[in-house]
Order: sequence, then C-alpha cells, then structure tokens
Amino acid sequence: MQRDIMEYDVVIIGGGPSGLATAIKIKQLDSDINVALLDKGSSIGAHIISGCVMDPSGIDELIPNWQDIGLLTGIPVSSEKMKFLTASDSFSIPVPKKWQNKGNYIISLSQLCKKLAEYAESLGVEIYPGFTAADIVIENKTLVGIVTGDMGIDKKSQPTVNYQPGLELRARQFVIAEGSRGSIAKKIIQYFNLDKNSSPQTYGLGIKEIWKINSINHRLGHIEHYLGYPLNNNAYGGGFVYHLRDGLLAVGLVTALDYKNPYLSPFNEFQRFKLHPHIKSLFIKGKRLEYGARTVVEGGVQSLPELSFPGGVLVGDSAGFLNVPKIKGVHNAIKSGMLAAQSICNLLKVGGNHAYSLTSEVKNSWLYKDLYQVRNIRPAFRAGLYLGMIYSAFDYYILRGMAPWTFKHKTLDSKKTKLALYYQEIYYPKPDNIISFDRASSVHLANLHHDENQPIHLKLTNVDVAIDVNYKLYSSPESRYCPAGVYEIVKFNNQKARLQINSQNCVHCKACDIKDPTQNITWTTPEGGSGPLYTQM
Repeated sequence: MQRDIMEYDVVIIGGGPSGLATAIKIKQLDSDINVALLDKGSSIGAHIISGCVMDPSGIDELIPNWQDIGLLTGIPVSSEKMKFLTASDSFSIPVPKKWQNKGNYIISLSQLCKKLAEYAESLGVEIYPGFTAADIVIENKTLVGIVTGDMGIDKKSQPTVNYQPGLELRARQFVIAEGSRGSIAKKIIQYFNLDKNSSPQTYGLGIKEIWKINSINHRLGHIEHYLGYPLNNNAYGGGFVYHLRDGLLAVGLVTALDYKNPYLSPFNEFQRFKLHPHIKSLFIKGKRLEYGARTVVEGGVQSLPELSFPGGVLVGDSAGFLNVPKIKGVHNAIKSGMLAAQSICNLLKVGGNHAYSLTSEVKNSWLYKDLYQVRNIRPAFRAGLYLGMIYSAFDYYILRGMAPWTFKHKTLDSKKTKLALYYQEIYYPKPDNIISFDRASSVHLANLHHDENQPIHLKLTNVDVAIDVNYKLYSSPESRYCPAGVYEIVKFNNQKARLQINSQNCVHCKACDIKDPTQNITWTTPEGGSGPLYTQM
C-alpha cells in the first residue's frame, strides 16, 4: 500500500511522562532537532492513569522552575499512614524513612501530562494525539519507520467512505514510550531480543476511582497505604487512599498479576477493599466521579531489557522503571527520558543509529540506584505476604538494600495461573451501588469511546483455545482479570459455549495480553482516539 511518508529527526511513541520528558530535554539540548510525538489517546492525558504521589526529583531536574510557571496543580503530602488490614480491623505499621512521602506531591498524572505537552509544544515539539503506532518498519535490521493505524475500517476490515490510510513516519531515532506492555515495545523487544539477559517481566493491575466526598471526611494532603485484606496471601498487592483538592479522593487497589487462582477477580477484590470498615466510612454521602485501570511494571532492575537498539530506545514503563516498594515511577520515567534525550542528541551529532551508551548511562544515574536498592523486595513476596514483609524489613533495616544476592523473576505471569480444578470458585458479594459497583457502571465512568463498527482490536491466535483450554481447564479467567467486562462466556440453549469479546468496553489496561494463561490474546491498537478519556487520573 502506498502511504504518505513524513520524516523527522526523532519520533516519540507515547505522551506519558517519559515520552514528554524526552521531547522536552531534546529541545532543551538542541532546538534545531525536529521532534514529533504521537499518542493514541484523543488528547494528551486521555489514557494516563496513575496513583499518584509523585517524587518531584525528576521534574525538578527537567524543569527547575516548574513551580513558578504553574506546571503542577498537585498538593504537598501533609500526613501519611501505612496500615495492615484484617477482614474487620486495621493496624498501623511504620513507614521506613526512605519510603516516606514528605516533600512529595499528590497529583493527577493525566493533568501533569497535559501541562508537559503544552510546555513541549512551546519548545517546538510537534504533538499528534489520536494517532496510533500500529506497526514497525525494519530495514537492514534497523527500525526506520512507524506506521500509524488506518482510519475508517469496518468490522470486516473493509474500507468505509471515511477510510484514511495510516502514515509512515520515518526518523533517525525512535523513542518507545508507550507505558506498560506497549504493543510496539513488545514487537521491538521480541525482534531485537532485548530481554535475552533479563528476568521475565512481571506486572500488577491497578484499579482506581475518583470520588467527591463529604467535607467531614476529607483531610487535604493526607495519604494512606494498605497491605493485607482483601488480598492477604492470595496475591501480592495493596490499596491506597489519597486526599486531593476540592474534596476529591483517589482510591485504588493494585493486584500483582502473578497470582495463581483463576477465580480471583482484581475488580471484585477492589470492591471488597472499599467495603472494609476502616475505609467504607470515607464514602458516606460521597459520589463516584471517575473509574479507570492500567497495568504497571513491577519487575525492577532484574527485568530491565536492553534500552537501546538499532534505530531507537525504550524509556519509562516500556522498559520498566517503577520503584515498587516506594510506589513511585513518575520521577524515574522522567529521568529515563532525560537520559535518552542526551544519548540521542550525542548520537545525532556523530551519526549512526544505535545509542549504545544509554544502558550504561542509566546504570550510572540515581535512577538505577533507586531501583537497585529495592530489587529484592517485590520477588520476596513470592513466599507469601508475611514472609515477604519479614524479608522486606530485614532487607531495609539490616542489609540496607545491599544484599549480596539478587532474587530473580523466573516465570511469566501468565504461566503462574493454575488449573481451576485446584481451587474453589470465589463468591463475591453483589454490589450495593453505593460504595461497590459492577463493571458496566464503572466502565461508563471511564468515558469510553470506541466506534463499534471498527475491527475488534483484541486478537485471538486460536479461537478454539478460548473454549477448549481456557474455559474447560481454567474456567475462563479472562472474564475475571479484565476490569472492564470485555470477555464474556455466552451460551444459548444447548449450544457450545463461546467467548464473546466486548471490545467497546476496553480501557486499554493490557491485562489480557499479560495474564492469559495460553497467551492466546494479543492487544493491538484500535482506531486512533479510541479508548478512555480520563480527566482526573
């Protein structure tokens, strides 16, 4: 197919903090480098979701006068607690000093990215929301182009009257900044074998809501983190409650996707979390405003792939820079983008196509140190919640993060799922529609838009596997791990069960691409501008 070709010095895929930081830093270093940034959301920030309590060290370094120019609308953390929950009670536990949040800010990452995009545009970066990176162009074993998704294709993959073929964007360097489990990053890591020396990546699924709560219950700037109930020993993870401006409250639960029980539902565990006696009272006379979900990268330094390849680099969660114990990743994402920008600018000056130095530059930065000191915390919880907590205390207080060993992640999250015959089904309480809700009403608050006439973007490698293996052996875990009700087993009379894919419900979390036990589901980009429209996330 003949496509229009656009050429740049640098093309960035993804309008999150790492991609925007890369763009800004490149322009700060050399304003003559022409930079284009694509984002699949209808606007910058539309698909951005995070906790989010931000360590400002990254943005301090990128834009030192960010406070003077009103770049961030967040508020300083005023107080914090960490609590261990049982089914009916809560117990305060100490927050290690280095993990405390004094000096950090409660923010909407969606709003921050909007501001960063405006700042980047003021420097001359060309930003194109609503454009998906659908495929890669490889020549001479080098990434030389990105193909954007076609527009105006119907369900049968036939052009409609609104058909517009995608563009081919060519550049001297590409920056892959798609976030967790990006579809282009996945192809590039596989093609260039960038993870050959790494542990398998491991992920968590974060589910979050924004509430307007009664002023009596609101404590501006206060944050709380939770371990224990409802996950207990079923899965690694924890909850959070953050008090924002204007009587708003962010509440969420992150569930690690290496859990074993196919009957476990992260969405329903989140509903149970909100109903805990210690938390439930916060929502009395409150109103739920927004809902969303996204996977997060939890593998740490063990799972970092090579960061550069012929034609480009990986930054942010396309590589995996989340500090899991601190629950912080934005500062590291920004720093990774800054280091990538410096490496790219050096490369463009001397010629060539491979920014070999990026991995070593990351290892010599505070970014790597931040991750290295906590590298054993997340894998320690494979031994269970209590042993994981004991080891974490030992590692932090006695070893101070300098253990002479490094625990590895050994298996993909998908392979951790066990057969249904080893477990009993989990019966979750029906939603009360006051504090707990069903998926349908939740997805409505993600402000989703998908043209229902476009092709289904969730691809099955083998349709029969969905029933013959997933349904019969695993009791269709995709109907539970998906936080948006995309996957549904339907039966009509005595006919054979079949998997129905409600792709219009997809919130682009990527859990299906990660957790499917047979790796039979591939998440691909839908038409540009589709998906959620987050405003406060």
